[in-house]
Amino acid sequence: MLWIKSFHIIFVASWFAGLFYLPRIFVNLAMVPPESVSEEQRLLLMARKLMRFTTLLMIPALVLGLVLWLVYGIGQGEGNGWMHAKLTLVVLAIGYHHMCGAMLRKFEAHANQRSHVWFRWFNELPVVLLTFTVILVVVKPF
Repeated sequence: MLWIKSFHIIFVASWFAGLFYLPRIFVNLAMVPPESVSEEQRLLLMARKLMRFTTLLMIPALVLGLVLWLVYGIGQGEGNGWMHAKLTLVVLAIGYHHMCGAMLRKFEAHANQRSHVWFRWFNELPVVLLTFTVILVVVKPF
């Protein structure tokens, strides 16, 4: 079980590293002047590759988490309200991940309507999600 838990943590940390950086690329994309086609194309290529890689990291993170929960029983039984809260945050992280994919498609279609400031704020959400998730798992407050 400790091997599974270790790889779960590694994949979650790697997945979130992608979620931390992808919106930073969006900040830069939102700031690209219309005449800078090559800069836009370079940033879009980076974003596409990072989105693909981040998705590949998310899958084993989720699968290993499910194994820990359903096979090894972590977070099951009485007094494990923290697990329900954690699963809620995981669903929100998956939603954030998919929002990033939708935003990338808007940039590719030249349909982005949001400012670089908006993306700077959007970039803070995974930090909040990861912070509260770690606190729930370590402290188990309820």
